[in-house]
Amino acid sequence: MSILIDQTTRVIVQGFTGDKATFHAKEMIAYGTHVVGGVTPGKGGQRHLDRPVFNTVKDAVDTTGAEASLAFVPPAFAADALMEAADAGLRLVCVITDGIPAQDMMRVKRYLRRYPKERRTTIVGPNCAGIISAGKAMLGIMPGHIYLPGNVGIVSRSGTLGYEAAAQMKALGIGVSTSVGIGGDPINGSSFLDHLARFEEDPDTHAVVMIGEIGGPQEAEAAQWAKENMRKPVVGYVAGLTAPKGRRMGHAGAIISAVGDTAAEKAEIMRSFGLHVAPSAAELGTTVARSLARAA
Repeated sequence: MSILIDQTTRVIVQGFTGDKATFHAKEMIAYGTHVVGGVTPGKGGQRHLDRPVFNTVKDAVDTTGAEASLAFVPPAFAADALMEAADAGLRLVCVITDGIPAQDMMRVKRYLRRYPKERRTTIVGPNCAGIISAGKAMLGIMPGHIYLPGNVGIVSRSGTLGYEAAAQMKALGIGVSTSVGIGGDPINGSSFLDHLARFEEDPDTHAVVMIGEIGGPQEAEAAQWAKENMRKPVVGYVAGLTAPKGRRMGHAGAIISAVGDTAAEKAEIMRSFGLHVAPSAAELGTTVARSLARAA
């Protein structure tokens, strides 16, 4: 099994005919993802990558039965695209776009609450690498060849550190069930805790890697939840050990503003809740291997 997507998931691409969406849609199709079409307003009725193009998400869902989308939509229009996807009934939207205003994401999250929880669209991102269920399907921009199919879940704020963990694990013969990039923005669609809960319920995920960054309370909240609710080992890592206080570091959410926001403080919180904390990014794979050996 996997979480969120597999080889049967019907996927559309919002912003389908753009150059970046075209490049990554080709990669997704080559990986085995069931891409059934895409949306570009004003280009409905055309075909692109031998798949139909629709003017609206609702038209795409009604015609293809799509369940999920990958959104390559410019920041100014991204909130409208996400709300349109929710109204069309998609269960999952992964939004790659960087630079969406925080106020727009707050508006989207409020908008989603009009739907009951069981029908509410799950948003992954923005400003993320996406989702991959190794060997099955890819909904994002990651290099698919570095993910060996297996039994370890990855959830990361950093796309490149998610890649690093997967590559190190592959070198040790350890595979990935699903990897989820939640993005580095301060207001994101779904959190560490949301995906840890999914991994805990997945019988084919035996351990989870949680990769955080400086800034915000997400890692501490997720670590506490894991201690109280998870039977599976969780490996933690926090990027930004050398980051100075009060300085923004790349990702919009990566700014230290309060006690508990630094990498060292977050790592100590993770340890206090029983997580296996990797001492450096270069030791993600070996830390996973040790935690699996202890759990065996």
